[in-house]
Amino acid sequence: MTEKIDFNDENSNTSNNPSFDSVLQARLSRRGVLLGGVGSVGTAMLGGAGLAASGVAVAAQPAASTAGKLGFKAVAKSLADTVVVPAGYTASVLYALGDPLTAGTPAYKNDGTDTDYEHRAGDHHDGMEWFGLDKSGKPSLSSVDRGLLAVNHEATTDEKLSSFFLHANGGASTLPRPAAEVDKETAIHGVSVVEIKKAGKKWATVPASSFNFRLTALSDNMQLTGPARGNALLKTKHSTDGTKSRGTLNNCGTGKTPWGTFLTGEENWAGYFFRSATDDAARADKSVVALKRYGRSQGAASRHGWESAGSDDKYTRWNNSKLGTSTDGSDDYRNEMNTFGYIVEIDAYDKIKAARKRTALGRFAHESAAFGKPVVGQPLAVYMGDDSRGEYIYKFVSAKSWAAADANPADRITTGDTYLDTGKLFVAKFNSDGKGDWIELSTSNPLISGYAAYAFADQADICVNSRLAADAVGATKMDRPEWCSTNVANGEIYFTLTNNSNRRIEPANSSQAAPDSANPRVYSDIKNGSSTQTGNPNGHVLRMKEGTAGNAATSFNWDVYLFGAESSAAPGTVNLSSLTDDQDFSSPDGLVFSPSTGIMWIQTDDGAFTDVSNCMMLAALPGSVGDGAKKTLSYTKADKTTVSVDTYVGKAPGDDKLKRFLVGAKDSEITGLCETPDGKTMFINIQHPGENTKMADIADPSKYTSQWPGNAGYGAGKRPRSATIVITKNDGGKIGT
Repeated sequence: MTEKIDFNDENSNTSNNPSFDSVLQARLSRRGVLLGGVGSVGTAMLGGAGLAASGVAVAAQPAASTAGKLGFKAVAKSLADTVVVPAGYTASVLYALGDPLTAGTPAYKNDGTDTDYEHRAGDHHDGMEWFGLDKSGKPSLSSVDRGLLAVNHEATTDEKLSSFFLHANGGASTLPRPAAEVDKETAIHGVSVVEIKKAGKKWATVPASSFNFRLTALSDNMQLTGPARGNALLKTKHSTDGTKSRGTLNNCGTGKTPWGTFLTGEENWAGYFFRSATDDAARADKSVVALKRYGRSQGAASRHGWESAGSDDKYTRWNNSKLGTSTDGSDDYRNEMNTFGYIVEIDAYDKIKAARKRTALGRFAHESAAFGKPVVGQPLAVYMGDDSRGEYIYKFVSAKSWAAADANPADRITTGDTYLDTGKLFVAKFNSDGKGDWIELSTSNPLISGYAAYAFADQADICVNSRLAADAVGATKMDRPEWCSTNVANGEIYFTLTNNSNRRIEPANSSQAAPDSANPRVYSDIKNGSSTQTGNPNGHVLRMKEGTAGNAATSFNWDVYLFGAESSAAPGTVNLSSLTDDQDFSSPDGLVFSPSTGIMWIQTDDGAFTDVSNCMMLAALPGSVGDGAKKTLSYTKADKTTVSVDTYVGKAPGDDKLKRFLVGAKDSEITGLCETPDGKTMFINIQHPGENTKMADIADPSKYTSQWPGNAGYGAGKRPRSATIVITKNDGGKIGT
């Protein structure tokens, strides 16, 4: 193997499910490439010269939720290796890859010789949540100057198997992988919890804090709960009774429960496992169907080759082949992959409590988990997306109704047992009239019990193989559902659909899908003046309004709040939201509503727009489902016939309701966001700066595509590092207002 594996591009949905209603298609429209300016007057940059600010500080505004407009000047697009924020704001680096979490861990050298990553910040900082502490160190809902950050560490920058920035010489690019390198790479995945404090105007981590801890891909304090606990599908050599999982992996989006715990989603975990080229015949059962549906065909190479590092159990577990003779998998790791792909609940305040993998919420490439508004006497709803091309949107509804006393329970993690282990799992089907249905995934559904492609044994089987169950009921294939978040003003649910290269006017195979009402665009995006990107390269943001039953509703209304596009793109077929130069964006990913201001923050992870700008974050003041209008798109097929599709486009945001707030460093993704309760301090993550650096250039920093945050004066060395930054407003006001 010589090429980097794109683990974010998993593509295994070959079901014949419609992308919902009638097929629409269009003559490909070509965008006009219009390069945006680099930097701007009146912005603050966190880059090579440290932090420089110009312009006058923005005057304090009323809360955004009541003022009706955003109170800052939009940041221009930028291709510089800096982090750019508006005039009147300050951004600084707080917590980067390798930073110590214990008093005895040495400072990070950032030259590839560092070890002991179990006691350091992991890599690829992603979703993140705030947990306040009072002066005595007890949980606090109001603290604004001391707290814990629970941070996901999704993955690591790699090429040719190796996480090359972690290793002195770039690491081994052939098999077998050295055990010492694999030990580093497994340790930088997972979650970290770190205490932070504010002294004066400066925030810093507390490396000696007793609250600090890491969960890695090897942590042995993960419990499997819910319908699949103890099921044969979860039995492994490590947990012969199917009740435990070792580690958490590829942690991406997050959520925060009403009772104060941290939720982390396990996303693109499948690519870490290896299957032999003869494993289908060795298994000779329905597990082959399930493995292929989750992106693991026999002979598939693993992302890092961790299984090759030695005979120790911590390496062989990554070989997902059937090697033993047992009937239930208790003597090998044929079922190990089934122990990943869940929403994991963690008590950030208590590192002794075992984390819970909540199987009732389904197993897929989880992003974030957003709760509908808790209402006393009604069940809770958790909304989730499966981030792969053509995958689905899900909802879990608790069997137990919400009780106000559970907002401050004596035992947080066991409170989660009562709400997240028993309930109903649904998948979304969108209709062409702006309405949709939640379809229950259970053995009582005849579409599931009679599904010819896979015989479901019980509810545990449905939870472990949720994708197959969703296939069975005809759920709607979506354009890579990423994060979701609940509008604090009205309870509507927003989903980012980041992009989909598999949308086609006339699909050529079962992996491709024609456009439909909720995923209505197919067009060409021209990058760097020559490279054509086809499908839905820029993505969109969809929103849903539940029916009269609220969280328990089985029907909803929907529309598209916002279509990503370049401002110069065709207004009738591509730039459907009439975006201007201060608003245009591509590939929405992270999505968080501020509970303090009501602002919706949209973060991008983009490959289509990066010839124009680095990834970015925008602030939005959205309206509500139905505030726009129906739009009919007509397209011409190859045979010259015309097809049309109705979609529903939200009211176009004016320049005062959608603005670019931040642009990141070179080759980085902007992701993860949380705030202090007063809305005056924001934390976001800059993930994988410099990810397009080549492994062959590891010895020459001048060839790194990014040197951030070292070029901003943070830490040793020039190797780029994922990091958390902290943003404050110079006048002490709320962010964005």
